[in-house]
Amino acid sequence: MTIRCWNTVMMLALMTTSAVSQQIPVDTAAMDAHLRFLASDLLEGRAPATRGGRLAAEYIAAQFQALGLQPAGANGTYFQPVALVGMTPQPTLSWGLTGGQPETLVYRDAFVAWAERPEADIAAAGDVVFVGYGIRAPEWQWDDFKGMDLRGKILLMLVNDPGLVDSTVFLAKVLTYYGRWTYKLEEAARQGAAGAILIHTTESATYPWEVVRGSWSVEQFKLDQPHSPSIGFAGWVTEGSARAALIKAGLNLDSLSRAAGRRDFRPVATGLQASVRVHSALRRVESENVAARLPGRDPRLASQAVLITSHWDHKGIGPIIRGDSIYNGAEDNASGIAAMLGVAKALTQLPRPGRSIIFVSTTAEESGLLGSEAYVQQPLIPLPQTAAVLNLDVTNVRGATRTIGALGRDRSTLGPVIVAAAQAEGLTVEAKPDVRGSFFRSDHFPFARAGVPALSIFPGDDFIGRSPGWGEEEENIYNQQRYHQPSDEYRPTFRYAGMAQQVRVTVRTARAVANDPSLPRWLPSSEFQRPQP
Repeated sequence: MTIRCWNTVMMLALMTTSAVSQQIPVDTAAMDAHLRFLASDLLEGRAPATRGGRLAAEYIAAQFQALGLQPAGANGTYFQPVALVGMTPQPTLSWGLTGGQPETLVYRDAFVAWAERPEADIAAAGDVVFVGYGIRAPEWQWDDFKGMDLRGKILLMLVNDPGLVDSTVFLAKVLTYYGRWTYKLEEAARQGAAGAILIHTTESATYPWEVVRGSWSVEQFKLDQPHSPSIGFAGWVTEGSARAALIKAGLNLDSLSRAAGRRDFRPVATGLQASVRVHSALRRVESENVAARLPGRDPRLASQAVLITSHWDHKGIGPIIRGDSIYNGAEDNASGIAAMLGVAKALTQLPRPGRSIIFVSTTAEESGLLGSEAYVQQPLIPLPQTAAVLNLDVTNVRGATRTIGALGRDRSTLGPVIVAAAQAEGLTVEAKPDVRGSFFRSDHFPFARAGVPALSIFPGDDFIGRSPGWGEEEENIYNQQRYHQPSDEYRPTFRYAGMAQQVRVTVRTARAVANDPSLPRWLPSSEFQRPQP
C-alpha cells in the first residue's frame, strides 16, 4: 500500500473513531416486527417468483418508501427485474460396475441431483472418474486433472480443498474458493465433463446431509441467459453411498482421499458407470431485487454510492422434516433484512453523507447469488462509481457481544474503517480464520469478483453474560439443526441488542466511506482488484 493510501485509510479511521460520542438511533422493536413478518408461514419460505417471495419484496419496498428513501430500481420503481429459469428436479441416479447390475440410489436419502442447463430433460451416462478435489490452481502448483481427457465423463469429487487435511497447502483449514462446490462445477464444465457428483461429509461441506437434502430437492434457479460452457447435471451423494459403490469396484474411499491430498494425484478411472436422468418442471419467471437510494449531499460525490446488501429470499416449501415443510429462513435471512431496514432508518435520522447510500435487497441468493450477479451484470450505478459493498447475512438474534465479524477485512482498505467503527461501539473485530469459506457464499462476493471492495458483517461469538464458547456452540447448533431447514423459524427468545450493535457498526462504516474523498481499494495481496479505466 502506498503511503498516501495508508494516510487516507488512517484519516478515515480517525474520523470514524471521533464519532464515538455520536448516538446511532436503532429501533429494535421495528426490527423484531420485520423479522417476525418476513419469517411468517404466510410467506411460505420466500422462494423467488412465488406469492410469498413477491409479498416479501413488496413489503421491503413499502418499508423503503415509508422511510422516505428514493426508488433506485427500474422505471422509477423500487424493483430491479431479474429474469430466472426455475427448475424443479425429479432425478434418478444408478451406478455400478461396467457390464454389471447397476444400483439405483434413493433420491434425497442417498443422492440429490439437478440440471445445470435450463432443459426439461437431461440424460447422461458415462464412466465415473474420481478427480480428487477437482482443482486446477496454478498459483498453488496444483492440478488434479493432469491433462487427462475427461470429455463426456462423470466426475466424482471431494468437496473443500486439500488444506482441510494438510496445513502446508492452500490456506490450511481456511477454505479457498477452490473448495466451494460452485468452483468445482465451473471447472468440471471447463474439462468438458458430462456431469459432476460431489461426495458429502459434514466436515468437508461444513453442514449436514439434511442441508443438502433440503436445499437441492426444491426448485432451483438459474439466470435466464446463455451459459457456456456448462455440464448437463450436478449432484451430491452421501459418503456411505460413494464408499459402497467404490468397494464394489475394488477401491477404498479413504485411500483415494489420502491420495487426493497430494500434488502428484492423478485421476482414477473407477470402473464404475453412472446413468443420470433429471426431468425438470421448467418455468421462466421474473423475480426482483429491491433497491432504494438515500441521496448524497456532496455534488461532487453524490453520483457515487456505498451499497448495503442483504438477500430476501429463502428456500420456499420443500421436503417435510419433523412435520414441517415451510423453510421460513428466519435467521437466513429475514434477520439480515431486518438489520438492513434498521440501518436504513438510522441513516435517514442522521445528517446525509457525501456519497449516496443505495440499499439492495437481492433475490435468489440461495440459488447461487443470482440476484447480486444480475446486479453486477446490469448495475443501477456503474461499478467504478460504487465505493464499497457492506453485506448483512444471518445477523445476531442472540444478544449483545464484545466482538463483531467482518469477512474481507484483511483484503482491502475497508479493514481499518470497520475496526474503527467497531471500536466506537466498544467492540473488537474478530480475526478468526474463515474455515467455512463464508466470504464466497453471500451477496458481496459477485461485487468483489467485479472489483468492488466488499465486507460481509456478521455477529461475533463472545457474548456478554454468557460463558466462553457459548456463542460458538450456538452457531454450531444452528448450522446442524436449523440452517436451510424448516426449523429456522421466528422465536420469541430472539434478542436484538447484538443486531443493534451490527446496525450501528454498519452505519458508522457506511458513513465513513461515504464521506471520504478517496475510494476504498483492494490491498495488493488481494486476488481482487478494480478494473483499470
